[in-house]
Amino acid sequence: MEIKMVLFQTIKSISTTELKGKLHASIQLIDVRTPAEYQQGHIKQAKNIPLQQIMSFKGKQEEPVYLICQSGMRSKQASKILKKMGYEVINVRGGMNQWIEPTIGGK
Repeated sequence: MEIKMVLFQTIKSISTTELKGKLHASIQLIDVRTPAEYQQGHIKQAKNIPLQQIMSFKGKQEEPVYLICQSGMRSKQASKILKKMGYEVINVRGGMNQWIEPTIGGK
């Protein structure tokens, strides 16, 4: 009898400070907060795809996808979904609550 072990899938994560260091390059950064939250202030490079719509994401599978929300909980959920879809995902710990750099408002 063969017993298959199911490994718990871990989601890579980085701090907001580490994220800041990556923004000099063109990265796939997805903000999974609601449009209203996003408009109140977001990281310039971030594209808004609310958690409920994350399944519609069509990014480059050969590049990592960075996910951010307000505290890190919704982005972790989104990370699990995108990982199952075949993306390499990296969750931003602490989310926008930890982001101390400038943000921009609007769409």
